[in-house]
Amino acid sequence: MIPELKKILEEVALLQPPPDLESLNEIRLKYLGKKGSVTSLSRGMRGLPPEMKPEAGKLLGEARQRLENFIGASEKRIKQETVQREIESEFFDVTLPATQPSFGSRHPISIVMDEIVEIFISLGFQIEEGPEIENDHYNFESLNFPPEHPARDMQDTFQISGLPLLLRTHTSPVQIRSMEKYRPPLSVIAPGKVFRCDADVTHSPMFHQIEGFTVDEKVTFGELKGTLDLFIHRLYGPKTKTRFRPSYFPFTEPSAEMDVSCATCGGAGCRICKQTGWLEILGCGMIHPNVLRAVNVDPDKWNGFAFGLGIERIAMRRYGIGDIRLLFENDTRFLRQF
Repeated sequence: MIPELKKILEEVALLQPPPDLESLNEIRLKYLGKKGSVTSLSRGMRGLPPEMKPEAGKLLGEARQRLENFIGASEKRIKQETVQREIESEFFDVTLPATQPSFGSRHPISIVMDEIVEIFISLGFQIEEGPEIENDHYNFESLNFPPEHPARDMQDTFQISGLPLLLRTHTSPVQIRSMEKYRPPLSVIAPGKVFRCDADVTHSPMFHQIEGFTVDEKVTFGELKGTLDLFIHRLYGPKTKTRFRPSYFPFTEPSAEMDVSCATCGGAGCRICKQTGWLEILGCGMIHPNVLRAVNVDPDKWNGFAFGLGIERIAMRRYGIGDIRLLFENDTRFLRQF
């Protein structure tokens, strides 16, 4: 066995680098395969006399190590040469224009909502959120909507069949939840989704609102007007005019609608503002004492104001969008404009 192992070592020393993986595999099988010479001699180690085993074992290990090193280095070289040939055979024109990847963009609803939230945060308001599935107490009763009150007909509600639950029709329930959670004084804005049974080019069964309110001692309607005037000037520019018209909401008294001068015609009158020069922007008013009593806040000591605005209405006017359904159809041709 020892002469055979020495002969194998001499053969390994004379091996030439194989040109391809097929030739390399033939060398592997010849020496290290199941019927290879080194493998066969390894099996014969058991029958050697004890005095021959050390030398034979040393030669066998050396032969195996040399073969493995030779095969590993040859395989690495062959693969590198193959890759290099493939690279050299391919033509690549570095002057060709690159393919531009498609980038997403922020949704117009998100753009407008984030901007409004940022304005009110800078005025000292904190953000609060509430559940989209509400009960009658938070959505109506605690907001001064008693049972059978005609004001409930102003909001077409999605009732959940078989349960005393509904999809909230406004974000005003967050006002109640916030005053239960925190004691006055406090200023809160509550952005979120609301739901009503209404659908056409200007209405959607799901849309977004921002509710805002302040509760403190001796809050006046003048402070409400000043806060909203500052908000509008930051949103639309310092030259924007505002006006307040008397209105009615069950949860505020007195109540008002706030209009802004039409940015399209500058107040002269156009199709957008229906020739009035004004656009309705939000509803507001002083918090009704019954709303404060519903959360155990003494209306003789505390009072406040509240307002609510629709995000879609502002976004549609800002970007000249004529159909609210475009905001929810996820058409990339429309959305990539923003």
